[in-house]
Amino acid sequence: MTEYLDGAVIPTGFDVPVEPLRRAAHYSGEPGSIAEARSFASLFLEQLRTEWCAEIGRRSDGAVLLVVSELVTNADRHSSGPYILELEGTDSSVEVCVYDSSGSVPQRYPRDPERVGRHGLEIVHALAEAVLVERVPVGKRVRAVVRLTAE
Repeated sequence: MTEYLDGAVIPTGFDVPVEPLRRAAHYSGEPGSIAEARSFASLFLEQLRTEWCAEIGRRSDGAVLLVVSELVTNADRHSSGPYILELEGTDSSVEVCVYDSSGSVPQRYPRDPERVGRHGLEIVHALAEAVLVERVPVGKRVRAVVRLTAE
């Protein structure tokens, strides 16, 4: 809460955001879209540090960027149209959602270090606290929640 006294703004100690920070971006699948999504997520994390005073360590920062990369790469490869990246965050977690036009649910393969490729969802599950895949009217939504730590 902020009180106004003769036009002056006086912080009262209750100036903490109550709504999560939310941002979304639309990608067409053109070359460079995955790098743009990572850059978008990096700017989001900086804004989260500033507006939420979130202490985001290098490990959490890297985890969020890797989850974004994996989910956007999957949408880019397996959908036949554009996709949307939504980020929602507080000082304790970031939710990464990717919507795409493919109705097929991604498969999580058993761990196999000799397998070449198809490790994306395995990586996301290793980094995220929760992963959820839902069908939506125009395709699917893949959601991953990454816990933020100061380390």
